[in-house]
Amino acid sequence: MKLRLNLLAALLVAALSLGAAPRYVFYFIGDGMGMGHVTTTQTYFRDVLKADKPPLMMQFPVAGIVTTYSASSPVTDSAAAGTALSTGYKTNNGMIGMNADTVKVYSITRDLINKKYGIGIITNVAPDDATPAAFYAHVPSRKMFYDIDCQAAEAKIDFLAGASLRGLQDKEGNDTDVMKRLAKNHVTVTRDLNEARKCKGRVLLLGNDSINLNNNDLGMAIDSIKGNPTLPQMTAACLDKLSRDRDRFFIMVEGGNIDHSAHANDGAAVIKGIIEFNQAIEVAYNFYLAHPNETLIVVTADHDTGGMALSGGYSAAKNDLSKIDYQRISKDRFTNEMRAQIDDKTMAFLRWEYYRKTLERDFGLDKVFTLSMDEETSLINRYKQVAGRDIGTIKGLYNVFDHFTNDLYRLFNLSCGIKWISGSHTGNPVPVYAIGVGAEQFSSLNNNTDIPGKILKAGTN
Repeated sequence: MKLRLNLLAALLVAALSLGAAPRYVFYFIGDGMGMGHVTTTQTYFRDVLKADKPPLMMQFPVAGIVTTYSASSPVTDSAAAGTALSTGYKTNNGMIGMNADTVKVYSITRDLINKKYGIGIITNVAPDDATPAAFYAHVPSRKMFYDIDCQAAEAKIDFLAGASLRGLQDKEGNDTDVMKRLAKNHVTVTRDLNEARKCKGRVLLLGNDSINLNNNDLGMAIDSIKGNPTLPQMTAACLDKLSRDRDRFFIMVEGGNIDHSAHANDGAAVIKGIIEFNQAIEVAYNFYLAHPNETLIVVTADHDTGGMALSGGYSAAKNDLSKIDYQRISKDRFTNEMRAQIDDKTMAFLRWEYYRKTLERDFGLDKVFTLSMDEETSLINRYKQVAGRDIGTIKGLYNVFDHFTNDLYRLFNLSCGIKWISGSHTGNPVPVYAIGVGAEQFSSLNNNTDIPGKILKAGTN
């Protein structure tokens, strides 16, 4: 109720302050977060959490849709979409900070830096991944991590945060000079959230290498991995630093592992990832309440991943999202643990009767997640194949799944009423939500190339 009243009060203040230029700009990008992902999360809020309001971004007074095609395809990748959202130019899939003719195009951060804005770039995947890199780098291939990292060292970014830089070593495993370049440009590299918040000058915050599931992700929200900073924590730390050090600032926050979960067709992890993304938005929104005449918040996505939809029939029993709270592990982490067991040649797999207890614990099997006789027989056969190390693999963008894991998560998703059309990106449109100074520009239909220009227009009046 308090949040609702605060939102109404903020809307009234904003209505009286149209035409002012924001000193503080927040740009939230949910990687892979399509309309179906948001709508399913809204349903979870309503039916499971019994919330009287949808996720905060959906309460913003301005809403629209965004087309996402790239210069080379009706289905974009994150590099082309990130470039469009950062620079306002279409480019080919795989390219960052260049147009389709490989000519450099520049992010709005360059213009904002010239206007004396401080810059924060935050993600819960790698800071040299496609979307964050689109705000500071220019490369013909998103896989040129060394070049991206060298440009990150030279970029005038006050606060850069994410999982790990992937250009620290070459293909042979030898250390590159990236760390020396960062030091030469007076960038403090830390894995401590408090140090990043209090650090003077430029800072690069990375995750804990001993905890990361891989060097491209800080871990899914559903896994609750302790020791790595969360997206809301990094947003708050960046906000603390920039509001202390700078008179005005621009902060881009990417919910990167929403996309990782969607590529895995892991509905529960997507919903929990969007909830964490929403919590990061709340950090910005609380700041907005204190500075309503000077702040703009824009929330959108780079593309849709997977075509997620709530589609299990007309009865509530077939669309029961309460089941996702019984899933206690992401598909990525589950398959990594399964792979570790397979790779351990000295470890004999437990019989199905014993392993089934794992599914009772981690998925609520028999309690909320029931299998037909045919479904369980099929799953047992898949498990026996894995136990016999006849694994079979299904390659996703960020992981390789054994057939047992893939079938298990497919059945669990179906039991919740969640379906997918793909394990890849789609050409579906994505949402945009906005509140604050200049928010009215984002209503109705937007091309993704429109978004940065509208932000720049609002921020440089």
